[in-house]
Amino acid sequence: MALKALSSLSSNEYETFLNSFDTVLSDCDGVLWLESEVIKGSPEVINKFKTSGKKIFYVTNNSTKTRDQFLDKFKKLGFNATKEEIIGTAYLTAQYLSSLNFNKKVYLIGSPGIAKELDSVGIRHIGVGPEPMPTSLPELVDNLNLDPEVGAVVVGFDIHFSVPKVVKATSYLERKGSIFIATNTDERYPLDVEGIIMPGTGAYVAAVQTAAERKPIIMGKPEAYIREYLVNKHKINPSRTLMIGDRCNSDILLGKRCGFQTLLVLTGVTDIEQAKAWKESADKDENALVPDYYTNRLGDLLPHL
Repeated sequence: MALKALSSLSSNEYETFLNSFDTVLSDCDGVLWLESEVIKGSPEVINKFKTSGKKIFYVTNNSTKTRDQFLDKFKKLGFNATKEEIIGTAYLTAQYLSSLNFNKKVYLIGSPGIAKELDSVGIRHIGVGPEPMPTSLPELVDNLNLDPEVGAVVVGFDIHFSVPKVVKATSYLERKGSIFIATNTDERYPLDVEGIIMPGTGAYVAAVQTAAERKPIIMGKPEAYIREYLVNKHKINPSRTLMIGDRCNSDILLGKRCGFQTLLVLTGVTDIEQAKAWKESADKDENALVPDYYTNRLGDLLPHL
């Protein structure tokens, strides 16, 4: 357990740190931007990494956008990104089902972003959009129409989440051989509005998981599928990889589980007091959340590049 401030490093130590990795995996929300506002210095640092020859991958649990939509945002905010560098959970979901030669329909609790990624690999789906609750449960049951072709349920971030959607999802998951996928289990959606908490995808997943009495396959951080994808497709070397994130229980934990170096930036979810408490904890699970390094913001690295 290190939790070492980058600001405490000597010039030689900083140079050693920067030379210790060839691949950078960066989270997006809370690291590079907040909503539609870029975090100062982040584009310059990432672009400098890239021009110095380091591989860059943008690894996000956000399932609301396709890679093309993310690429537009990266370019508008000043990042020299390519589509191949963007690894989102909507994309991973489509890739996973395609790798299984899945030929049934998906019931999707999620956004049009996931739907478009499924379309891109020829996987049929239903469920996107509002599905309001009738006036009573008997009315809901009487008018429930289940599609016989559905063989998988995918749960992502859905602003139209509702009781009818949970009923349909859990009913489909009762079918023998059905596949249950969660894009991620983030507890909260990053929202820079004081006093307002926006539930994340994990809240929706928990509701379906509880009712279905089974666990999903999770595409995003901190689970193993995203590491397997990066190692198998992009041939990254875990021991020469740096994971940058703002959330210790997804970004940093992924890094720890996968043998990456880890850097926490304090512009998002986890604050330094939480990280210090985890370092001092007697709980090994909490110890695993402690990053190797931390800094106030990614832009702090710029003078050293």
